[in-house]
Amino acid sequence: MRKEYDRYGLEKFRSLVGVLQVLGAIGLLVGLHTSWIGQFSAAGLALMMLCGVGVRIKIKDTVIQTIPAFAYMVLNAYLAFAGY
Repeated sequence: MRKEYDRYGLEKFRSLVGVLQVLGAIGLLVGLHTSWIGQFSAAGLALMMLCGVGVRIKIKDTVIQTIPAFAYMVLNAYLAFAGY
């Protein structure tokens, strides 16, 4: 993973991204009980994945390399807008 962040030019943000992903996952689990928290977490994760897709495009990754970030973005956006 460190090599990937170096390749993206985002080595300074590696820890921040990891913490935000863990908080988003916890928020999705808490959202099973309190839906607005799940929606907020899903929206945050969708935004993070949108940035991930942007980074992949910026560094000229292939479509195959970009698909996972795009798929997670769509999934989280669906969860955020569907009311969890």
